[in-house]
This record gives sequence, C-alpha cells and structure tokens, in this order.
Amino acid sequence: MSTFSQDFQSELSELMRWRRDVRHFRTDPVDATVLSACLDAFLLAPSVGLSEPWRLVRLESEAARQAALTNFTAANAEALEGYAGDRAQLYSRLKLSGMQEAPVQLAVFCDEATDKGQGLGAGTMPEMRRYSVVAAITQFWLAARAAGLGVGWVSILDPEQLQRDLDVPESWRLVAYLCVGWPEADHQSPELERAGWEDRRGTLPIEER
Repeated sequence: MSTFSQDFQSELSELMRWRRDVRHFRTDPVDATVLSACLDAFLLAPSVGLSEPWRLVRLESEAARQAALTNFTAANAEALEGYAGDRAQLYSRLKLSGMQEAPVQLAVFCDEATDKGQGLGAGTMPEMRRYSVVAAITQFWLAARAAGLGVGWVSILDPEQLQRDLDVPESWRLVAYLCVGWPEADHQSPELERAGWEDRRGTLPIEER
C-alpha cells in the first residue's frame, strides 16, 4: 500500500475544506480538456460489485436546460410552502441553484437494472448502487475543485419529471443534478452556514455499542 507525504495529506485536507457547494457561477465556458480530466474521476470510483452504475447526461440544448429549470422552479415554490415565518423569509432569499449561469450541467443517474457486477453486494442492499454513484460524484467533485472549478448539487427537483424530460431509460434513477463552472468567489464555509440557515458540526458524533 502506497503511503503519502505529510505535505500531500495536508493539501488533501485543505482540498476537502475548499470543496463547497457552489451556487454563484461565472458564465465563462469550461475547457473541454479540463472537464474531461475531472470526469475521469468517475472511472476511478469504487462501486458495489464493480457495477459502475453511474450514467451521465450533459444538458446542452436550450430545451433540456429550460425543462430542468422549470422543474426546479416548481419544486422550489412547493418547498417554500413548507416553511413559515422567519424561516420562510430566509428560505426565499437563499440561492439554491446555479442553473441559469453554470456553463456545464450534468444529470447523474443510477442504472438500477445494470447487469455489470452480476448483482454482487446489491442483493440485500440494492441501494448500494446509488451509494456507489454518490461516491463517484464525490471523487469528481474533489477533482473539479482541485482544477479550480465549482460544483453545485441541485436536489430541489422532481426526479421522475426530469427522467421523462430527458427521455432516459426507465431503469435509471436520478441521483444528482450538478451545476459546474468557475465560481464567482471562493469560500471555505458553506453558503447555508454563511446565510444563517444552519451551523456545521464541530465534532463527529460516534456511539459505541
């Protein structure tokens, strides 16, 4: 097993601190070579049974992007109705999507019917396939951050509607809608923390049994 220097470990820790969920993007295009190198992180990701169940759709057409934005707008309005008082006012001020600015937008799905992996490890926990997709997204996110790119994960969406709008196979299930681009500004602290929505834990809750 390879070991890494203390300097490398410190830089990795710093990278994880700078991995923030970005909502404010510049509209400058992302060089195809840079994006491709970051996406290659998916090829190195762990997956249950080596199933590699991730399926990516890059939204390039105006129609596809508008459908996704309309989806978000409706879901966001519905989510707002679930809050009241000061919390509703705060929610209405939050920028929860960079979909109107981000030059690269990816819908990441899990193929629940993939034959790859022969079902190993997913018989008792089929959700492991989706967890594998999340692990791959995390690796991509870190690679993108290392290249100076920002990534924003939009979860306020109707996943079934997006599946229909993008005309993907029925066995694909949405895991993430990612906005990717050059951030307007860099912050080590999460935007929701800066906005006063919630605080980050300072200690890790671990129980013993």
